[in-house]
Amino acid sequence: MTTKIIPPIQITQSEEALDKGYDPKVARGLLRFVKPYTAQMLLALFFMVLITAASVSGPYFVKLAIDDGITAKDPAALKKIVLIFFAVSVAQLGINYWRVRIMSRVGQHVLYDVRTAMFNHLQKLSLSFYNRYSVGRVITRVINDVGTLREFITWAVLAIVRNLLGIVGTIIAMLTLNLKLSLLTFMVLPFMVLATILFRQIARRNYRRVRAAVSWANSVLAENVNGVRVVQAFSRQERNYKTFKEYVNQYFYETSLDAAKVASVYTPIVDVLGAIATALVVYVGGTAVLGESITPGVLIAFVLYVDRFFEPIRDLSRRFDTLQSTMAGGERILDLLNTPVDVQDAAKAHAMTSIVGRVQFANVSFHYSDDPTLVLDGIDLDVDAGQTVALVGETGAGKTTIVKLLARFHDPTSGSVRVDGVDLREVTQQSLRKQMGMVLQDPFLFNGSVKENILFGRLNASDHDVFAAAQAVGADEFIVNLKSGYETSVEEGGVTLSVGQRQLISFARALLADPRILILDEATSSVDTQTEQVIQKALARLLKGRTSFVIAHRLSTITNANKIVVIEGGKIVEQGTHSELLANQGKYFELYKTGFQE
Repeated sequence: MTTKIIPPIQITQSEEALDKGYDPKVARGLLRFVKPYTAQMLLALFFMVLITAASVSGPYFVKLAIDDGITAKDPAALKKIVLIFFAVSVAQLGINYWRVRIMSRVGQHVLYDVRTAMFNHLQKLSLSFYNRYSVGRVITRVINDVGTLREFITWAVLAIVRNLLGIVGTIIAMLTLNLKLSLLTFMVLPFMVLATILFRQIARRNYRRVRAAVSWANSVLAENVNGVRVVQAFSRQERNYKTFKEYVNQYFYETSLDAAKVASVYTPIVDVLGAIATALVVYVGGTAVLGESITPGVLIAFVLYVDRFFEPIRDLSRRFDTLQSTMAGGERILDLLNTPVDVQDAAKAHAMTSIVGRVQFANVSFHYSDDPTLVLDGIDLDVDAGQTVALVGETGAGKTTIVKLLARFHDPTSGSVRVDGVDLREVTQQSLRKQMGMVLQDPFLFNGSVKENILFGRLNASDHDVFAAAQAVGADEFIVNLKSGYETSVEEGGVTLSVGQRQLISFARALLADPRILILDEATSSVDTQTEQVIQKALARLLKGRTSFVIAHRLSTITNANKIVVIEGGKIVEQGTHSELLANQGKYFELYKTGFQE
């Protein structure tokens, strides 16, 4: 006896959204991406009408061939009808080719426009958005949801129109040929509607379980791939394989089978109902032929129309899934595009002139929009141009928030941050950040060569400048020993390099940009003592004349600062030089005794 596996996850809200029906609001929001291609869509629609008319005319040509050609024993008429039918079929083929080509181009254009708009908006969104929105969800929106939208526009929209036109055209043709046989055919429609409703309800639940299983399987797979080093280090391969095979993959297998069972029942039901309708038409129509009240051609044409009547009904049921996915994906796309940018340039913002480097925090307080708890409370700090300021304090004290406000990744809740006496909210973000450099604790390198990563902040720099920046921070020594030197590919994230090597490259990148204000957020915590000594010597020379803010836990970095600012609970509790703060024997003295001594 097989035991059903129940996953340790529930259907998520996004998965439930996949069951969303037609939403006019979402449709209107997506329509703005389709509007530029209205002419192409109308042309494709016109082609669709021609294709439908040609398709509907097929059984009627068969009727003419039988009645006016074969029964009438008129070879000339038969030949003429067959040639016309052949010409119509060839024209249908050509028109359908151009219809598919037009809609494929429209779908690709819409795909391009939507993804471009999303990428552009993602570049503008503030850091607070990325604090609450995982990278995986963002990628899913840009890739999967947009792909669903393209599938709908390219194929489903006109397929739905084609099916509706086909049903209407077939009904008109059937009613024109024979009213009695038409009514006989329509007798099975109530049973088909009932079967479709029941199928949709059961299939919807099963497809939701399949999507949940796919999501779960992908999650477990990604977790194991990302953590492969830990898996191998603790020899968990066999256990993880057994878990994935007997638990994760088994559940996916069972849910997929359940969905397939439902789908396998619906199609035969529709086929049986179609067969019943055909049998009724053949019996009643055959009797009428024997009684010579209708011609054999009418009967055969009617049998062909019965099959063409039920085929678009089956297809429309399948297209309903695509419509649901498109509405859900469209809603998520629009939600992302409508996410407000927290930090925006003011309407009258101007470009910042060359920075001298004086920085002032005037009674600055800050809290995140979704949390009223103050992260910074009444910060007053005055830094002269060219000074090096060390920000120290326990984890969560607010050190990183201070430099984020300086780079204007956030705006203060109250107070102001000024550079050279100018409130940062009065200048454009681009002109400000072009004159700033930042090195983070966990440096990120992009897929490309070492040289391309150093050039990231100053694309027009010469090779000589790149080499000089790398030599200044001590990175040149290991770079020249790489397989291809400065042209060595570092892969995404710099996985081919050590943490210390990535950090040195990020230093070279920041220094090549020649910033007037330099921010180092625990930038030396990932390098060894010997490497740090190389960096310290380079910084002592290269930071001269630049204003720099350093968040560090190493004493060697802090003691060289012109000013040390001690942060506790979002407030400045002390500031001064290393010797002054030690003499005060306050908070800095306690931190020095417990954490900074080397």
